[in-house]
Amino acid sequence: MYDLVIRSRRTVTPEGERAAAVAVRDGKIAAVLGHDTPADVDLGEVALLPGLVDTHVHVNEPGRTHWEGFASATRAAAAGGVTTIVDMPLNSLPPTVDVAALEAKVRAAEGQCHVDVGFWGGAIPGNLKDLRPLHDRGVYGFKCFLSPSGVEEFPQLSHDEVRQALTEIAGFGGLMVVHAEDPDLLAEPAGPSYAAFLDSRPGASERSAVERVVALARQTGARVHILHVSSADCLDVLEAAQADGVRITAETCPHYLTLAAEQVPEGRTAYKCCPPIRSAANRDLLWDGLARGVLSCVVSDHSPSTADLKVPDFAAAWGGIASLQLGLPAVWTEASRRGHALSDVARWMSANPAALAGIPGKGGIAAGNDADLVAFDPDGRTPVDARRLEHKNPVTPYDGLTLTGAVRTTWLRGRVVAAATGGAAVPSGAPYGNLMFGEH
Repeated sequence: MYDLVIRSRRTVTPEGERAAAVAVRDGKIAAVLGHDTPADVDLGEVALLPGLVDTHVHVNEPGRTHWEGFASATRAAAAGGVTTIVDMPLNSLPPTVDVAALEAKVRAAEGQCHVDVGFWGGAIPGNLKDLRPLHDRGVYGFKCFLSPSGVEEFPQLSHDEVRQALTEIAGFGGLMVVHAEDPDLLAEPAGPSYAAFLDSRPGASERSAVERVVALARQTGARVHILHVSSADCLDVLEAAQADGVRITAETCPHYLTLAAEQVPEGRTAYKCCPPIRSAANRDLLWDGLARGVLSCVVSDHSPSTADLKVPDFAAAWGGIASLQLGLPAVWTEASRRGHALSDVARWMSANPAALAGIPGKGGIAAGNDADLVAFDPDGRTPVDARRLEHKNPVTPYDGLTLTGAVRTTWLRGRVVAAATGGAAVPSGAPYGNLMFGEH
């Protein structure tokens, strides 16, 4: 009757955690059954979660494939329990700002992906006419920057250009995702230290930018999502706008929830990202915003580079955190300490990102969904050695840490794409991922 049955005493469904068996047929979840159902795989107390959906990944191929590529990024995803990623439009060359660039990216990705992959488009000065064709081709939405992006081929939008883009996107029911820092409140770091870098990008810059985006979303009626919120200064603005019916959501990232400025070693620019990792007190407030639902998603913002760009100077180093393979144990390390359940983590890292992008069949263990599943031992340990991670360059701020929880097996549409053999899960088999396009 079924191709595969997996059971666990800790199966995490949209209704919560319970003992259950998940039956798979033709790559789909055919049924969620009682735990006493005969099973091909019995996980015991190892939890069964929905495969994670990471809607914020910089793959960088084509053009900067020496930073990261579809093969390496999706291997890292599979090893980390992530079964779906959505690729950001910048850091690749060309950036995904018109249909021709999207087709170049699709050609680069074909046949390489170990998990399912979708694509964001980009909104930059001068490409207003390209937004509707990109939407019709199947991008899940559009990314823009309010401040410099760090790469010259993806310029920021002015206030009026954001308004025009939101008006256009609202006209076809699309989604804008925004890097929200106010450039007027940013400065060049006064020196190479982390403290100087942090001072150069204050929380007030995020708050000011979010206030501007809220006003434009209210004016245009567009649906907007704030990327990688690092500052708790934004939370009350977001919460008030959401309560008032503005169509705005927001995310944060594992590094903002698990790391703190006080712990950043001088010269360790693997910790550098924009916006920056802030204080432990700020981190506590982000967790509160997540618990209240003001922040709805936790996604990686995996933005790797080659090691030579991470020079030991926070003013000069490339800014970006590499963590795609580590998000689940990193978040669980802190979530479990704070009393959150695996069902909370599954909501933040699977169900809500899938809903944000509008990816059907993803994000939950429920009949009819894709059989994207991860066996996760919540009591296991993940010692991090950057040299042994699947992403292309051995740079991550988690290097040398031991995280709580360990991915044991990842299934994509019922097929094993990563499995542990006495240690961490490693990718297995030929690439099996699909390229996904929005059903607009």
